[in-house]
Amino acid sequence: MTRSLISAAAILAALLAAPAFAQPQPHATASTALARNFDGVWTNATVTRLERPAMFSQLVVAKEQADAVAKATTARLAVANGTSDLSKGAFKDEDATAGYNSYWIDSGDGLMRVRGQARSSFITSPADGKMPFRDRAKSLALTIRDGAEYQSGKGAYVGPEDLPLRERCLIAQSDAGGPVMLNAIYNNNYSFVVTPGYFVIDLEMNHDVRIAPIFASATKARASHLPASIRPWLGDTVAWWDGDTLVTETKNVNPIQEGRTLTPVSAQGTVTERFTRIAKGELLYQFTVNDPAHYTQAWSGEYAFKPAKGQIYEYACHEGNYAMEGILRGARLKQAAAKSGD
Repeated sequence: MTRSLISAAAILAALLAAPAFAQPQPHATASTALARNFDGVWTNATVTRLERPAMFSQLVVAKEQADAVAKATTARLAVANGTSDLSKGAFKDEDATAGYNSYWIDSGDGLMRVRGQARSSFITSPADGKMPFRDRAKSLALTIRDGAEYQSGKGAYVGPEDLPLRERCLIAQSDAGGPVMLNAIYNNNYSFVVTPGYFVIDLEMNHDVRIAPIFASATKARASHLPASIRPWLGDTVAWWDGDTLVTETKNVNPIQEGRTLTPVSAQGTVTERFTRIAKGELLYQFTVNDPAHYTQAWSGEYAFKPAKGQIYEYACHEGNYAMEGILRGARLKQAAAKSGD
């Protein structure tokens, strides 16, 4: 990564220089202004994931078990960060899944906590903490295939479009940009900027940015979605205030993204997200996915962003910026050699 800062403020300046189609909100009181101010850098780093693992039976984890998870996380990192014997097994490690050592890992200090409660999953409904797929294998077929090819290096790569999205650097490999916004093993930082007319989410992971115009009401926002034929990366997002909660609604997720994420959303699907400042150091993030094409019922979840230290730095995805050129050049040289008989 380079050390140059990504400036969400610069993005906003360009946006606000053009005629705004979002409606400014009424003048806020001092308390409302404070509650609606969650500008800054936040993190969702945690060992908790979207779905509930078998080791937990409930959403809220008992203190003793949560403390044990935190202790094990700290111990595991301490061992991984210990002094290495550089002569042991040198140049013999064939573990293709061990791409990163603990220096790069940012899994937080244990389970996700919401209002002080340790959570076993982000999903709160259904009660089992699982995504209610109609056919999990079918909905995740391409995602599972991409993961296997990514780890093994073996795949039917006919052309550059066949490479996984993560290698082409088109969207974050962790689905950090949403919808739904998930966490990963690293780069779990987000910069939020709220103005009277726009809500900007600047992600560290893969430098994705979501820009949602804020309207005066849910009705006006929903009426302002792009035509259904336009399906951008990360979907088409609009926003409005519900009291001191900023609500976003996302539709028309790019069809390629639909087939290659952990939370697929079809052209029929809608994702509603809610951002609420519930404490000085806690921004509650809630989401509901409603998509009859993939799921048997609507499903929901929540977690809490916590303040992060520092700023968002550029995520320079070299696979997409440089490796693709080398891959294509190598293929052309191979074709030329075959034609000449060399």
